Amino acid sequence: MNLLRWLSLSLILFLSACQPNNQASITILDGNNILTVESSERVPLILFTQNEVVLQPNDRVLLNGLPVPIDQPLPATKFIQLQLRHAVALTINTSQGQQIIQTSALTVGQALNEAGYSLNVNDKINPPAETMITDSLSVTYTPARDLIIYSGDDVINIRSAAGTVGQALAEAGIPLMGLDTSSPLENEALPADGQIRVVRVYETVSITLEPIAFDVEVIDSPELPFGQEDTIQPGVNGVAMARTRIRYEDGKEVSRETEDEKVLREPQARIVARGSQIVLAPVGGNAPYEYWHATEMYATWYSPCNSGTGGCSYGTASGARAGYGIVAVDYSIYSYLAGMKVYIPGYGLATIGDTGGGPIIETAFGVPRTKWIDLGYNDDNLGKLSGWVTVYFLAPAPAEIPYFLK
Repeated sequence: MNLLRWLSLSLILFLSACQPNNQASITILDGNNILTVESSERVPLILFTQNEVVLQPNDRVLLNGLPVPIDQPLPATKFIQLQLRHAVALTINTSQGQQIIQTSALTVGQALNEAGYSLNVNDKINPPAETMITDSLSVTYTPARDLIIYSGDDVINIRSAAGTVGQALAEAGIPLMGLDTSSPLENEALPADGQIRVVRVYETVSITLEPIAFDVEVIDSPELPFGQEDTIQPGVNGVAMARTRIRYEDGKEVSRETEDEKVLREPQARIVARGSQIVLAPVGGNAPYEYWHATEMYATWYSPCNSGTGGCSYGTASGARAGYGIVAVDYSIYSYLAGMKVYIPGYGLATIGDTGGGPIIETAFGVPRTKWIDLGYNDDNLGKLSGWVTVYFLAPAPAEIPYFLK
């Protein structure tokens, strides 16, 4: 004889002697079986045993729909309906594994509570906690975890049983939108350390217009006097458009990329006619000379004993004696100008017959070496003319005009 039947018989023998003979109509529901009896008995276990209703250890008794102890007298009531809920198998699936229990609980949530699970409003239960248990059932239970979400300067603490980072963020009311991203990524599982960082991302497109400088084309014109220029076609700058995509993360620029560049308008070259016709003109004043070209040059001076050699030097590149009337130019252009006659106001008539250190002047004063001239003086008559002067190149003009004078 098993323990339950022994307990039933013991209760029958003990309580039957104590019960008054107060008959009542009692309805017993056992699954699809409905049994109505007249009895003065008020202990469910004795009533079921007397009427051969078999109970299992995990079964449950409901009095008029409310649970009551199986071995205690029923509370006083005019209407007695006893429903026997037989225990069924409930399979509980968690991340730690699977557990099978026998339960006669009314709902999934009640069964989990009775099985020792502390349910939280953020837990995931499938089927839901309010689902009625009518037969064997499989339940998946995922308890919520504590999570910390960093979004800009905000720190949000939540509990979630979401399956992915994206689902947890949506539950917290800070879903990813547009180009937003997160770490871990939104389709990944919740991180072990419970920390999620949200990066708000947006992009802008900048359209800029940039000028394209026009070129200058120079053509020789025998119809114009040498040194004179005439614009045949004015230059027009072109226009280029650049499309740049700028990326911001949490309000800070992190990158910019030029996606497209195109020329909206091609530049139009400026065309200049430069005269090549030699036309002689008088120097003017009391100087009885004609010149074919005049230009500004930076003048320095020297003499045989003031030439920077540490002594007196009378030799020149042309072989003429150094002194007044012999002027020097940079060695790089001397071969083009050697022997030419020039007139310099404040100095007078001279012959280009020597070379000097144009690079020194270029470094010291920023004067191009082709724009420098060194005026020779006698040691006993130092005029020391210096600075910018007008140099007239006197007739006759050379057959080929030097490139640096054009």
